[in-house]
Amino acid sequence: MKNTLGKLERLKSKKLIEKLYQSGNSVKSFPLRMMYIQTEHTSDFPAQIGVSVPKRNFKLAVDRNRIKRLMRESYRLQKGIVYDQIEEPYIFMISYIGTEEIKYEEVYSKMNTLLTLFIEHSKNRIN
Repeated sequence: MKNTLGKLERLKSKKLIEKLYQSGNSVKSFPLRMMYIQTEHTSDFPAQIGVSVPKRNFKLAVDRNRIKRLMRESYRLQKGIVYDQIEEPYIFMISYIGTEEIKYEEVYSKMNTLLTLFIEHSKNRIN
């Protein structure tokens, strides 16, 4: 598996995003929260992901874009955790719910915790 995050792995469909927020489940590892739902999507990849940072907490677009970039990069490097464990297609939306910017190392460790929590929740839901 390549450590890339290409166009087909990104969540862009408004219908899927709406479905995700209406009936999705969530796990949290502050300052990150992941909404997820098991559903079919158009990609051949096991998961599609979107990231968001609220404008309410970070007024400057520069700050929001930097945090999104850090979140995408930490997911890109650790997506093998999820891809090795899931069989059905999922969609994710990872939101930054903190109010202060944090360093990349902390984002990386929180993303690892978040993905591990997701695996535990998805396994418990199936069993």
